Amino acid sequence: MSTLTLVRHGQATAFAKNSDRLTTLGEQQAHRLGEAWAVEGRSFNQVLCGALERQKRTAEIVCGYLPDAPPIEFDAALNEYDATGVTTYLADVLARRDSKFADLRAEFEMHKGEEDRNKHFQRMFERLMTAWLEDGVAAPAVESASTFFARVERVLTGIITSLEPNQRIAVFTSGGVIGRAVQWTTKAPTRTALDLNWRVRNCSVTEFLYSGGRISLDLFNSTAHLPQQMVTYR
Repeated sequence: MSTLTLVRHGQATAFAKNSDRLTTLGEQQAHRLGEAWAVEGRSFNQVLCGALERQKRTAEIVCGYLPDAPPIEFDAALNEYDATGVTTYLADVLARRDSKFADLRAEFEMHKGEEDRNKHFQRMFERLMTAWLEDGVAAPAVESASTFFARVERVLTGIITSLEPNQRIAVFTSGGVIGRAVQWTTKAPTRTALDLNWRVRNCSVTEFLYSGGRISLDLFNSTAHLPQQMVTYR
């Protein structure tokens, strides 16, 4: 039986000008996972990672604790959906035709610099992402939901079909990819991918078991390696 382990990157600078880097806490989360895996004696036959900086840095920190870790292989197919494009180009399109979304967007802008900004952002973002998921809003520069889902399915299919007996593969990626992986492998409705995405914690671990052509979810969204005060969603 082989194991496919998906790790979400550590906390990133979500509201900064450059959002594709880990916060200090995000780096600490990655160190905690690396330490936990070192204690377990965890080893992998292959380590894959998306091409985003926050994904790369998480992989580098964690693998630094694993003396026998193979070289990290980078693949942009494991990147997150284009959240920046969605919240800029698509938000403008949706705001022009959806007054409720326009109100939520304005509310978020009013609270952007406050401690509870996550709450206001999430309200706006969920409505926007629902429109994106249904391919109800689009822009030439932004990857559509159907294209993103197909991309994740292709890369996961490639990984799974390459698995040999008793292999362990680690994949460092993002919440959207993990949500799609769980939804796809469990044959859940498409909307489930988005609902799961909201729940995937930073630097969490999700694992699948693969044997005889069958893949099954064995662990979802575990942060057992983190103290409660270090658990974050964004």
